[in-house]
Amino acid sequence: MEVGIVAQKGNNRAAFLAEDLRDRLREADVPVAVDEATADALDLDGVPVSAMDRVDLVVSIGGDGTFLFAARGAGGVPILGVNLGEVGFLNAVSPDDAVDAVLAEVDAFRGEGMRVREAPRLAAACDGWRSEPAANEVVVQGTRRGRGGGVGYEVRVGGSLYSSGHADGVLVATPTGSTAYNLSEGGPLVHPRVDGLVVTEMCADAGMPPLLVGPDAAVSVTLTDADEAVVITDGRGQRTLDVPAEVTVATTEPPVRIAGPSADFFEALGKLQ
Repeated sequence: MEVGIVAQKGNNRAAFLAEDLRDRLREADVPVAVDEATADALDLDGVPVSAMDRVDLVVSIGGDGTFLFAARGAGGVPILGVNLGEVGFLNAVSPDDAVDAVLAEVDAFRGEGMRVREAPRLAAACDGWRSEPAANEVVVQGTRRGRGGGVGYEVRVGGSLYSSGHADGVLVATPTGSTAYNLSEGGPLVHPRVDGLVVTEMCADAGMPPLLVGPDAAVSVTLTDADEAVVITDGRGQRTLDVPAEVTVATTEPPVRIAGPSADFFEALGKLQ
């Protein structure tokens, strides 16, 4: 078994915990790969985050943003999140419990196997182009938001028209992502045990309420009345499109696989207030 460690960049506490965890794992004869940024902080040899799909367990140390960053490179490898942030929907393990939690997963791997939970990922597609997978949301929007910006749109679910008009954009979120950008745009909270995708129009002139659709639904957004638009995945990857264009958003493989204990969804919600 090999464990990969991805720590929040520029966070000394995360780097120190990564170093302690690395030492404890090596004492247990477990090979460890550390991401390049963390390795630089600790004066070690590191690997790109994109190489984390070659290990057996990835440990993310930081907040939900660090978890999403690790998930981009992990592919289908299980991820255990250690929470150094304030909310921690994805990171259920406290720093004090991190070493024991990771060693417990090592023991499980060597025994009957790790128990993991799966969360969906999304991808956008347009004219032969396909986005990187997103664990939280895909946003399709005009190149500029606000007065004088935005884009004309039609939203279809499974080919049927749901809404149309003019808006800053349209956001499609997973249950995991419902607590992130979706929430700030007025979308609903979705419990992680609920299967579905949320469609939320962003500052629409006259739109429909947010819509929860089935997990296998294909959401298409047809864009008009602008020169260009952008597709953004999890706030990182961005693609500029010529308008008119049609973007289809749907679930994609592999799902995010989450190891370790489950976070208390309602306790984490309390930290949003």
